[in-house]
Amino acid sequence: MKLKTILLLVGGVLLVAALVLAALLIPVRTAGEPQALSVQTAEADKPEQEGAPVEENTTVETTTEQTTTEQTTTEQSVSTITFPAADGLIITADYYPAADATAPFIILFHQANYSRGEYLEIAPKLVALGYNCLAVDQRSGGATNGVKNETFLAAKAQKLATGYTDAYADLEAALSYVVSTYAPTKLLVWGSSYSSSLVLILASEHPDEIAAVLSFSPGEYFKLDDKQIADYAKNITQPVFITSAKSEEKAWRGIADQITSAGSVFFVPQANGRHGSSTLYEKTPNHAEYWTAVEAFLASLQ
Repeated sequence: MKLKTILLLVGGVLLVAALVLAALLIPVRTAGEPQALSVQTAEADKPEQEGAPVEENTTVETTTEQTTTEQTTTEQSVSTITFPAADGLIITADYYPAADATAPFIILFHQANYSRGEYLEIAPKLVALGYNCLAVDQRSGGATNGVKNETFLAAKAQKLATGYTDAYADLEAALSYVVSTYAPTKLLVWGSSYSSSLVLILASEHPDEIAAVLSFSPGEYFKLDDKQIADYAKNITQPVFITSAKSEEKAWRGIADQITSAGSVFFVPQANGRHGSSTLYEKTPNHAEYWTAVEAFLASLQ
């Protein structure tokens, strides 16, 4: 009996020990599994979280390129609008309103292979000077500063011609839109490269609507209705501001010589500068002298 009792006691102790050991081991394993799963889940989610901001940035860029909602740029509201050209092509433009809705108005046209994005840096400065601005996508263009030319893309989709002179219809449409929509008391047109030649034509044909012209790097890039730019320049009656890179003066001097309207300024910089309106970018070493000349011309129109 004593031996049997002893064996029973030993067996009971071993059974209890086995139960205790099992109780200790099972929670450890159970606790370990969720922890490993949590780490694995975190690692699996991590690329998605890192990728999400990239997708958001892409969305922001797309929104910048195809601005369809009102935005704010350096305390200025910017909205994208559309209006039709005479042939039905939809033209896209960015509207930069001044604090005073009755302030003078400038229509801004870009250079070759560019878009309204050429004026992302320039337009806010003009608004600060007291001007309402409309930066227009012409059908002859491309993309710049991360902004696609929506008018060009629409023209391509409709298989319309996208040459320099084809874009003249877009300038006329923009002029008509601004006059009918905003009825500005003073309206200026501003061109860059090929469009700087087109705005000279526009001013010669619309003396009653256009008060002044700013032309950055014009030249005899084309003929319109078998006439050169200088032929149109003879008929300009408004004040005209012409400038370019210093090395480009010869390209427009013959045009400027035909302009006799009072208050005109033909500015040749001290340093070379850049082609088109981009010469006003801060990255242009001598952008300040250009801005000084532009502001002086604008002030003379007051």
